[in-house]
Amino acid sequence: MFTPSYNDGVIHHLITDVSEDDFNVAVGGQVEIIGWLYQYYNTEPHNQVVNISGGPVKKQDIPAATQLFTTDWVVKYMVDNSLGKYWLERHAESSLKEQLTYLLPSQIEVVSDDKRPEDIKIIDNAMGSGHILVYAFDVLMKIYLEQGYSSREAAKLILQNNLYGLEIDQRAYQLAYFALMMKARQYNRRILKDESVTPHVYVFEDTDSISDDFLNRITGENGDAIRDIVTQFSNARELGSIIDFTDHYYDWEQLKQAVMATAIDSLDLFDLQRQRDTVLRTLTIAKVMTTPYDIAVTNPPYMNKLDPALKKYVKQHYANYSSDLFSVFIYHNSQLVTPGGYSAFMTPFVWMFIKTYEKLRKYLIDTQQIDSLIQMEYSAFEEATVPINTFVLKNEDKPQPGTYLRLSAFKGGMDVQKDKVLEAIANPQINYLYRTNQANFTKIPGMPIAYWASENLLHDFEIGTRMDEIVTPKQGLATANNNRFLRQWFEVPYAKINFHAKSILDAEQSGKKWFPYNKGGSYRKWYGNYDYVVNWEHNGHEIRNFTDANGKVRSRPQNTDYYFHEAITWSLITSGNFSMRYRNYGSIHDVSGMSAFSDESDQLKTVLGAVNSPVGNYIFKIVNPTINLQIGNLTMFPVIQPRNKSNMFLVDNCIELAKGDWDAFEISWSFQKHPLLLHIADEKLAHCRSPIGEQVGL
Repeated sequence: MFTPSYNDGVIHHLITDVSEDDFNVAVGGQVEIIGWLYQYYNTEPHNQVVNISGGPVKKQDIPAATQLFTTDWVVKYMVDNSLGKYWLERHAESSLKEQLTYLLPSQIEVVSDDKRPEDIKIIDNAMGSGHILVYAFDVLMKIYLEQGYSSREAAKLILQNNLYGLEIDQRAYQLAYFALMMKARQYNRRILKDESVTPHVYVFEDTDSISDDFLNRITGENGDAIRDIVTQFSNARELGSIIDFTDHYYDWEQLKQAVMATAIDSLDLFDLQRQRDTVLRTLTIAKVMTTPYDIAVTNPPYMNKLDPALKKYVKQHYANYSSDLFSVFIYHNSQLVTPGGYSAFMTPFVWMFIKTYEKLRKYLIDTQQIDSLIQMEYSAFEEATVPINTFVLKNEDKPQPGTYLRLSAFKGGMDVQKDKVLEAIANPQINYLYRTNQANFTKIPGMPIAYWASENLLHDFEIGTRMDEIVTPKQGLATANNNRFLRQWFEVPYAKINFHAKSILDAEQSGKKWFPYNKGGSYRKWYGNYDYVVNWEHNGHEIRNFTDANGKVRSRPQNTDYYFHEAITWSLITSGNFSMRYRNYGSIHDVSGMSAFSDESDQLKTVLGAVNSPVGNYIFKIVNPTINLQIGNLTMFPVIQPRNKSNMFLVDNCIELAKGDWDAFEISWSFQKHPLLLHIADEKLAHCRSPIGEQVGL
């Protein structure tokens, strides 16, 4: 129970944020509203958990941190393009296609395996309040009715044969159970009285309370198997559906019979009956987890701050996919479906591009077909703080061209994204719909899911020279306390700055305390962002020995052999557009002021000219469209060497123009006079000259 408030909180959100149709029984709203109600009810605990700075999410907080209601049209896209398409492949004559609003345009492969409606198994193993299962119920009902079943019979068969769900959150499980029963009640008025019908949805329970006394009552191989399963489920409310049963094969019915045969006296002083019931429920869940499915659809948890127990388990069982729980689910669920089956997801889209998920991409490209994918605008899904995509995989290693929608240009939230999807379905020739074979992704280093890359660009990746074969990218100094060791150049005594050191030795012999520091900075091409100086007195003695409260050295003076060298540099945070600058000798580079080096100045300028072009920005948005451009992304860039020196003249000219612009204002230590004074007679400029500019001699 909660205290009603009509200006804020649950009731306010329900009135202002939720469509009136979501309340309308006639259009299926009686189920949709359950999910919205639960999400808004969880808003406060969710915000408390996700706003905690640092540290892993605790076991008891995982449901609040990861419970997000899946937008209705995304649910329909996932189910239409998995369950719907699976049925159409096996029943070419079906009229179901006209009823699948979000089925993307693609070729329907003809499959002959005589699947009946009751043979299809579907699971959502992070089901939340059951939104996906409820819509799957609707699609299955259409299939059953088309095959001549009555709606009353179909409702019962769907619950008995088709739908399965798993959840770690007790309240969400209860809502899912209720939603499915109400959906079945819509078609079968007697179903609530039929004790033979129970939805196959379950909530995980920890088994750490199962005693050795109970387990010792089951002997032989059955006893060993039960003990093993109980051990695996000891932390089930945290691990949930990712409990790994690989290489474990059990006769579930035999194990259930062994548990049922456990002798329990009438007094039951040791609570053995409760333990037996817990073990029986656990065996049921374990059987659901190890059953092959034709379709697996879910919106998995997004979480990378794992507590020690969960982190250890994920590293041990899913090492290549352990960066985030959603990555584990992508791998796990793709393994769960039968050959020719489909798995569908809604996840953050970072897996498509960044190096952390490269092994996941390789696995998917090698073993699965990316049948379709919708990449949404960066901030479209307001319920999460990450950019989102939704996609469908087919368990097939001979992939056909997939269908991709790139919605990144369409701002305005999920309703706008939905409208653009429907436009693409109505008109497949629209310019943001792409079809490509995923084998093309292997032509780009790191295999980003760059479905919009042209054939010419893919060819450039094949024939071009990797940038790291021309220049050497290196990270630089991490001071561990920038407030202490950094200053803007005009905040320190000018005489204590060395602007021209060419090496570590040169800097140390100068006796100066402050040296130019390349910290990255804002968007600026060719030249500039000479803002900061760093305390590198006595070869950085104070920084090198700086410790935290526990006495541990936190600073990292990386790649010191490259300090003070000529370089090209870019900022870690790109804010969506890339820019690179020439950096003359004399600076120490930072971890955020990414830099690349070469003994040949012309090579630096060749790269600088290539990446600062519109083509360069386009390529970087392919290899990593997020706002962070890492060194690994830069090394992927294909450089085609110029045939003559004309490019070098253009680059030098751009650098000079940018340098003149930077030096025209007082923020530059090379400033001499404001550009508005350029055309004033020399005899009138004496009082305008900058003594700093004269001292530097630039």
